[in-house]
Formats: sequence, C-alpha cells, structure tokens
Amino acid sequence: MRLVAFIGEEDGGTGVLVGDRVIPLFDGFLSGLDLDPESLDDFRRRAATLDGATGITLDDVDLVAPLTIPGKVICVGLNYRDHVVEGGRPAPVRPLLFSKFANAIIGDEEPIVQPEGTHALDLEVELGVVIGTTARRVRREDALDHVAGYLVVNDVSARDWQGVPVALAEGEVGDGQWLRAKGSDTFLPMGSVFVTADEIPDPQRLRLRSYLIPGSGPNDGGRMLMQDGTTADMIWSVAELIEYISRSITLDPGDIIATGTPSGVGVYREPPIFLAPGDRVVCEIEGIGSVENPIIDWSDVDDDDDLGLDQDELDELIGGH
Repeated sequence: MRLVAFIGEEDGGTGVLVGDRVIPLFDGFLSGLDLDPESLDDFRRRAATLDGATGITLDDVDLVAPLTIPGKVICVGLNYRDHVVEGGRPAPVRPLLFSKFANAIIGDEEPIVQPEGTHALDLEVELGVVIGTTARRVRREDALDHVAGYLVVNDVSARDWQGVPVALAEGEVGDGQWLRAKGSDTFLPMGSVFVTADEIPDPQRLRLRSYLIPGSGPNDGGRMLMQDGTTADMIWSVAELIEYISRSITLDPGDIIATGTPSGVGVYREPPIFLAPGDRVVCEIEGIGSVENPIIDWSDVDDDDDLGLDQDELDELIGGH
C-alpha cells in the first residue's frame, strides 16, 4: 500500500494513494499503533473493499507528513561508502548514530527555515525506515520483520554548526556535537507517501537522488542533480542497522531510522554549494516518492508562526479513527 495523510477543506485523514487520487481510509493520521501487521492488514482489507472508488483528486487536498510525532528519530552518519570517500574521512568501525526530534519534521512544499547564525545549509537524501513492531535485541535475519514501511527524508544539515572545516568562515568553530546542526526546526522534510514494506522486497536495491533548484544566479530555476546513489552502497544494511541499534535502544512502533546519505552533498563540492533562501530542494527515492521544499530565512518567519501542523490540528487528527 501507498498511504498518505491529507487535509481537505473540511476534514483530514489517511488514505490510499491510487494514481493521482486519494481513497480515504479513516479519519486521523498514522501513529505507531497503526503500524503493526494486523493493523496494516486491516487497512488492506478496507482498501480492497474500496477498489474502484472515485476518491479525492490530489488537487483538492493538501498532503502532509504521514508520521508527524514519531517516538524516536535515529539517524545514521557516514553510512555510504562513496560519501565517506568524498569527505576524506576513514570509514567508521560501527554505525555513527545521532538523533532528530519531531520539531524537525515538515511535509512536502513546507519551507526549510535557515536559522539565525548559520550560512552553510546542505541537503541529504535518505531512506527512512519506519518500525512497525517492537524491536529489542533482534537478529539481523529477523530485523526486516519489524519494518512497517519506508519514507523519503531529507537530513538537512548546517555544515558550519556541524564543524565541517570547508564550511567555516575565518574564526568560526563548530558546535562540537551535531544536535543543533541536524535537529533545528524544519530540518527533516518527509515525503508524503508511506510505502508499506511488502512493496519494497529489498531495501538495498533503491536509487536515491537529490536536486537543487537555485533561486538566483546563472542556474536560476534550473534543476541541478546533486546526489545519485543506491542503497546497495550502504556500509550497514537496513537489517544490520536494526540489529545494531536494538541491542541497546528498543525500537518502538512509529520510530524512524534515517539510514544515511550517498555522495554528492554540497559541502564536498568544488567549490562548496550551500542552500540559500530562494532555493528549492528535491529528494527522491525510486519506488517510494519525493519531497520538495523551498528555503526561507528565519527573518521571514514570525515567532508565533506555526511550522508544520499546529498542536490543535495534531490533537484533532492523530488517532482520530
């Protein structure tokens, strides 16, 4: 199944994406409680009874991030061989883990906000793995049984705060850790489509691409290919990551693992290419979908503006079924 969360003129919910139409399944958005095999099978049965339904055209709804409040977002750094090479760093001896939080999640077409004080934003297309059943000390050969499905995510990064030398102006230093550089508001754009695991028989055979659409300069409006890689280049596979993480961190339904990014990021280009207000970025994964977002400056956002869905919308829509 290809599930989407949508908001219409009068209501919202979760539906099955069929071509350019949404067939509503239930009121409310997906949560961890909806992702176990029995719940997903129930959705499939509901969808089967709606086969041939007219549904709603995509033009009549707004699609939003399908999982807005994961319990945990665990990210993996330096997990593609070609990305390690382009950065000139030794390959890690174990998965390099860090975290993001729900404040970073935005959906398709929502703006990525460049925070005050950073000048070196970068993009990273990544395969997002959504956990469906509790995983604690699982074996590699059983790990994929705990996966509910997959998403496209963009691990937006402030390279100067991260401390990458070529991103630092004279006299600047990084934060010494990655939380602000990776976890600021709007730093995890998420594609609108949640694809259940049965649609992706082998997560190690997916092509990933990212694009920059400059908002100014000689390439203004053009679509520049940044990254073009495959999950086959992962140092640690999805199953190996679940095995490793679950040894010490219990993975719960609705948790997301962002599995790393291939080469082609802006910071390691000659000269470096950083995102700027007015630009747009696109991240896509074959068989899943894409997410596209504009870049805006923090000064264009009022302190009381909502980034993504506000709390009232979340309270009404999550678990509404």
